[in-house]
Amino acid sequence: MADTTKLTAKVPWSRLDHFLAASLGDLSRTRIQSLIKSGMVRIDGATVYRARESLSGGERIQVDLPIHDKPDHIEPEDIPFDILYEDDQIIVLDKPAGLVTHPGSGVHRGTLVNGLVGRYQHLSEYNSRLRPGIVHRLDKNTSGIMVIARTDAAHLHLARQFERREVQKTYLALVWGTPPKTGKVEANVVRDPHNRLAFRASRSRGRPAETTFRSREHFHGFTLLEVRPRTGRTHQIRVHLAYLGYPIFGDTLYQGVRARASIAPELRDIAAQLHRALPRQGLHAFSLAFIHPATKETATFQAPLPDDLNTALAILRQESRA
Repeated sequence: MADTTKLTAKVPWSRLDHFLAASLGDLSRTRIQSLIKSGMVRIDGATVYRARESLSGGERIQVDLPIHDKPDHIEPEDIPFDILYEDDQIIVLDKPAGLVTHPGSGVHRGTLVNGLVGRYQHLSEYNSRLRPGIVHRLDKNTSGIMVIARTDAAHLHLARQFERREVQKTYLALVWGTPPKTGKVEANVVRDPHNRLAFRASRSRGRPAETTFRSREHFHGFTLLEVRPRTGRTHQIRVHLAYLGYPIFGDTLYQGVRARASIAPELRDIAAQLHRALPRQGLHAFSLAFIHPATKETATFQAPLPDDLNTALAILRQESRA
């Protein structure tokens, strides 16, 4: 049996597997290439077998995902990620972009959880045996800071802080356009009826969501924002910024990837350079502040900007000086 996912390539893509990797965030590139070679992918009704198939934009793509039984355990793996802090209650780490947080949607290996189980013998199972230690998550292509619970008591303490909106979360986002110096978005987040992978803002439906932001650095055509989500809805920052008309650069789901013809001529070359430097959404979870489960004191941690986002900002700063 298989579960069919329907997608539309809204802009040109040089490779089919790159488009699917960006659209199906829970599947690895290797898994996607295997599906293509197995005849599980169709473009406009015709089965394709080449991962390098190009898309001109407008194609309708169907992917048949085999339905497998869920695993009953987590396979330990050697997954690279940086530890920023750890003690006997919590682990604070820097998740790299491209790494899925936990198994699900056909992904059973190669996740952050597999790496955690490979490094640590004892993690909280308060949430699930298959998501040990996971109190919150980041999207696959979002980099940055996460806190992991090592004990059930720590997990419960942290989970309550997230639920009560007591955790201070700060993100850095590279967006298109020139937003105001400060701003706030209050718009519900609801699943997009036309794309099961996406969400959209709504004034009448969905779950309430609130995001504030301030501009940290302006460039010609782009801005680096400091963003603070007060609520924690799925894709909240990405949805809210796109709703305001300032989508995150490189965000394939929310208008952050644009066809060359739709970009202002004076920005086309710089946008192409940015895409080469930053081939994913320009969103980084920069800091977390919460009450430590053991000490009951406020703990604040920061994750340094990753190389790809640093490179993109260096390109923009150099262009601004020219």
